[in-house]
Amino acid sequence: MKNEHIFSVDIGNSWYKILASDDGGLMDYQIPNAIALFDEEFYEMPYDEEDVDYEENMIVEIKSPAIQDRRDIYYIGTSAVKQRNVSLTSFNNQKVDEERTYILLFAAAAYHALLGSGSEKDVDYTIDQLAVSLPTTQYKRRKDTLKSRLTGTHTIIFHKVPGLREPKEAVVTLHIEDVIVGAEGALAYLALTRDPETLAVSDESLVKESERGIIIGDLGGDSVDFVGIKHNKPVASVEGEPFGINPFLDTIIQKVSQNELYSFNSRSELEEKLARGQSEWYVEPFAGVKKDISRYILPQLRLMAVKYLEHFDRVRTSSHEIKGAARYIAVGGAAQIAERQIREAAVAWSEKGRPIELMFPEDMAKLNVRGLMILAGMQLFSKKQTADRS
Repeated sequence: MKNEHIFSVDIGNSWYKILASDDGGLMDYQIPNAIALFDEEFYEMPYDEEDVDYEENMIVEIKSPAIQDRRDIYYIGTSAVKQRNVSLTSFNNQKVDEERTYILLFAAAAYHALLGSGSEKDVDYTIDQLAVSLPTTQYKRRKDTLKSRLTGTHTIIFHKVPGLREPKEAVVTLHIEDVIVGAEGALAYLALTRDPETLAVSDESLVKESERGIIIGDLGGDSVDFVGIKHNKPVASVEGEPFGINPFLDTIIQKVSQNELYSFNSRSELEEKLARGQSEWYVEPFAGVKKDISRYILPQLRLMAVKYLEHFDRVRTSSHEIKGAARYIAVGGAAQIAERQIREAAVAWSEKGRPIELMFPEDMAKLNVRGLMILAGMQLFSKKQTADRS
């Protein structure tokens, strides 16, 4: 939207997927969900500033009411996964309660502000509309707390960043005017049915199918967010489950480490490899030595696919509002990675007499963040209408 700053963040357990719009121009970011406490000795080592990517060396300090300890300095994202003390998400983590949520989100917004300003020192940046996601298991009871902690003014200090002139410090004062929270899965439905520019309905046939019912299964890191859509609106009787790809990634990482002497530095590194396809499913524990790791990957993806369909079957039979749904839709980064295995599992499911015919939309991993941009646009439009009437 013109003359507005919109920042949309899909708070994933493996990745933060981000779309930012400044006066209509759109930027796309993705950073690993990883933080690590700053190691003072790391930058005692010499480095060539010309060869270092700013995004890969974000070292931040956050001054915000949302952060309890405001003295710690962190590596975030890509720089964090390189550290020995990297912190990744725990199973069924409560995103609203964890400070990593705010550290990563504020730092990502400040990074975007710095890039757009062209400044290497102090930047003052206002987000008119922030849109963020929560799993369906946390959405109802925690969205208001998340909104209150994000709204307001926050200070982000970038420390010792290679590529910046002395004193290698940049300060971003971030003002967040308004926050809207969306439920994962329901956001994907928005992205599938509405135009991001006009906000109007773009898929009349899918909206029509919602009269009979649609079930969306958004498979992520630590949750599968099921959303039932009836008459173009979410229904209350469909909820998500604490089940996702992360335990399967952890098993793959463990087996590769034990058998091939190669250690992944994060789940996001493995997930990137999986997303590139089976031709990339190898590691190099030593220079010039390639090891095929598909034998560790495929059994885990097949197991996850079967359990995903089990959850889908349970949801469709347990909800009285959505029985006889016209459409089942698989979305999420994990579903995109395991699409082949889910399709194979669905064939076996049909042979048992309980067919689940799934639709796999294009670019499934980014539907939630696109839905957030649409949600933010609708919120701004609603506020303008209210202001015009008053």
